Amino acid sequence: MRVVVTGGAGFIGRPVVTRLVERGHDVRVLDTRAAGWGVDVTLGDVRDPVAVGQVIRDADALCHLAAKVGLGVDVQDTPDYADVNVRGTATVLAAMAQHGVQRLVLASSMVVYGEGLGRCTAHGDVAPGARTEDDLRAGRFDPGCPRCGRRLGSAMIDEDGRLDPRNAYAASKLAQEHFASSWARAVGGSVACLRYHNVYGPGMPKDTPYAGVAAIFRSALARGESPRVFEDGRQRRDFIHVRDVAAATVAAIERHERGMVALNVGSGTPRTIGAMAEALALAAGGPTPCVTGEFRLGDVRHITADSSRLRTMFGWHPEVDFAAGVRELMSTGD
Repeated sequence: MRVVVTGGAGFIGRPVVTRLVERGHDVRVLDTRAAGWGVDVTLGDVRDPVAVGQVIRDADALCHLAAKVGLGVDVQDTPDYADVNVRGTATVLAAMAQHGVQRLVLASSMVVYGEGLGRCTAHGDVAPGARTEDDLRAGRFDPGCPRCGRRLGSAMIDEDGRLDPRNAYAASKLAQEHFASSWARAVGGSVACLRYHNVYGPGMPKDTPYAGVAAIFRSALARGESPRVFEDGRQRRDFIHVRDVAAATVAAIERHERGMVALNVGSGTPRTIGAMAEALALAAGGPTPCVTGEFRLGDVRHITADSSRLRTMFGWHPEVDFAAGVRELMSTGD
């Protein structure tokens, strides 16, 4: 199969491309950076219709990974998210329609769910409301039941859960899904929207406020500093290794052929952000994490994935052991 990967020189893109090549596919990459290894790379931006048209001509499928990532530092980041993620995706979809490319795998994100799903002892599964600044300043980090105010437990959310983006990045990822859905209906194409959860592993971006929490912790440890854990460290996430994400992505490229489907990509094992910091510190030999009580209004408290749809559709399952994956992350210099 002739497969184009936008963002193929990036953190997730490189292992996706590597796996595609290992499985015998003809792979072309569109990225603003040179890949530095033996694949066909077109240097260009997904917002440039000429560059996009050049690379996707005669392709059988496209995997769209290129994006501005992270939660953003403040509202001034909003135009960049709209420009790169939304306009870039629209440009890619228009080119696909022009050149008759009808199979798309789109990198979406767990952030489209907002606070995800909460479990109230009185009212069962409910959609948590937004956390207020007053509550966060008072150390009331867990959202309450929107009906009775009781403290909520968390539940794993499936793809039919409420979509509730809470920041500019999340809004841009949901917009990508909506544009892809519209394209699929218009041209009769197929699209798999992969809602990646917290991806970690070699090649993570570092030394940037837009990096993921595992990368931020690793950078601190590399400097000999304690990882600074916001809130009380008990925020639950689903950390999944980048090679497992690549395997899921390639399965979708190879096997999803009609209609639109959203698929959570997570390990299925919730862990706290504090536990990730502790695991990284243990692998690095210290120093121990520092729980600061700080917060960011754009952050959500708990979000964990039910990835059973992906497992059922493609027979995929995560293979990288968490402790081994953390040790690998700390041992790599990239």
